Amino acid sequence: MPRYIYGFLVSMILAYLVTPSVMKLAWKIGAIDKPGDPRRIHKQPMPRLGGLAIYIAFVLTGLLTLPLKQGYIQGIFLGASLIVIVGIVDDIYNLPARVKLLGQIAAAGILVAFGVKVEIITNPLGGMFVLGKLAIPATLFWVVGITNTLNFIDGLDGLAAGIAAIAAFTMMLVNISLEQANGALVMAILAGAAIGFLPYNFNPAKIFMGDTGAMFLGFVLAAQAVEGTVKSATAIALIVPILALGLPIFDTAFAILRRFINGKPLMQADKGHVHHRLIAIGLSQKQAVLFMYIISISLGICSLVLARIGVKQAVIALSLVLFMLLVSVRYINIALDTKKSTHGM
Repeated sequence: MPRYIYGFLVSMILAYLVTPSVMKLAWKIGAIDKPGDPRRIHKQPMPRLGGLAIYIAFVLTGLLTLPLKQGYIQGIFLGASLIVIVGIVDDIYNLPARVKLLGQIAAAGILVAFGVKVEIITNPLGGMFVLGKLAIPATLFWVVGITNTLNFIDGLDGLAAGIAAIAAFTMMLVNISLEQANGALVMAILAGAAIGFLPYNFNPAKIFMGDTGAMFLGFVLAAQAVEGTVKSATAIALIVPILALGLPIFDTAFAILRRFINGKPLMQADKGHVHHRLIAIGLSQKQAVLFMYIISISLGICSLVLARIGVKQAVIALSLVLFMLLVSVRYINIALDTKKSTHGM
């Protein structure tokens, strides 16, 4: 049995078995998501420490299967552990956004300290960009940004866990094609942990992953994407994770732009995300989540196709996909405006 299949299965089973105990712990220590959060639409208190189960499954499986002497593996483990500590405290006490951001930067800094940073990026038109002094800030920006994209999109039952699993599975396949065995195993373990947690998190959810889970998943995905560009200095190595995570990246970018235009704090939660708009035009939670799964799977398939064609063609195809996403969001906005007008008549 290939290592990544073994890692996936072990991690999935562990997450499934550990989650009930984490649910009990969340109720006991007060890690409860109460109705009223602008991002949520649930009406009952819900334990929100589910990310701890994902983390435990990932770490235990990693200890059994990963080469722990490798610096980047150590960096991921230590950085992810810091992220989880910050997430647990936040899930209990609701930390200020600035404190969480500092924790994310510190975790990203751990990765950099262990040599995980983007120093060279291939120019799709030929040649390479040497980042030089920009390598560290670029890496910090990427890791912190992706860590938050999963957190921002975690607004419906099973949404963030499912999208993270799809992205991890996509990156696993690409790492296999690039003969990056350790990267494939990291992504297989992460996908297994997210899927093992999903039965408890899919609508109607019994537990939320909380910031602990959303930040942890985003952090590991971001870290592996950086390592992929280090091991394979090609434009494809950067384009694939961007496209695999296209939905949360796209949604977060529009959220930041929307809040900036409206003069609101960039980290302030609201109900303007794509999944909220899908609910507003009449879709149920399950329908909205499944619709976004389909989009993520489609983007994942696109990224796998792009990995096998020329770089220039990949950039052109990526631009077309982004244009289609823009059109989709515009259609959703029109549908929402039409519904509002109809109700206002």
